[in-house]
Amino acid sequence: MTRRLLLVLLALGLVACEGRSTRAPSGLLAPQQQDPALSGNGRLLAVIEDQNGRPTVQLRDVQGGGSLRLRHLSRHQPHSSPSLSWNGRYLAVITQRGNHRLVLIEDRLTGKAHPLHLPSGRDPVQVSLAPDARKLAIQTADQGRWRVEVIDLSGMLEPDGPGGQRRTTPSEANR
Repeated sequence: MTRRLLLVLLALGLVACEGRSTRAPSGLLAPQQQDPALSGNGRLLAVIEDQNGRPTVQLRDVQGGGSLRLRHLSRHQPHSSPSLSWNGRYLAVITQRGNHRLVLIEDRLTGKAHPLHLPSGRDPVQVSLAPDARKLAIQTADQGRWRVEVIDLSGMLEPDGPGGQRRTTPSEANR
């Protein structure tokens, strides 16, 4: 009897600690997607999709499932390692121009692109944008050695934080 009670309590404890999972809305996740990045507020999802044989970043509205326009990332593929700021104002991604890989940050509010060229010999492998967009961590490869660098973006980008610290784009205001 005591053993049974212990097993029941253990099972209830496991169920109570179990995380909850919900499926994305229909059409949000296509079959060939990878590298998901969620904005800090959970409203936007960036993924890499195969488009015509080229990995391309796509930005989706999590609630509605619709695609959002990216001005500067419609070319210069392949794309990899997307990262979003808190409200999704900024999207950082690794892209390629010619034979050079670089980090590109798109400001969706102003429409500006901010390319970050690393010194020669260092190729970006993965990026992580701080939620407020004030710093960017970049994993690089340099002659077979891995490095992580943190770059201060505070002189280049406005903060994008929770609690309405940013202006909305006209298209977001209409939603």
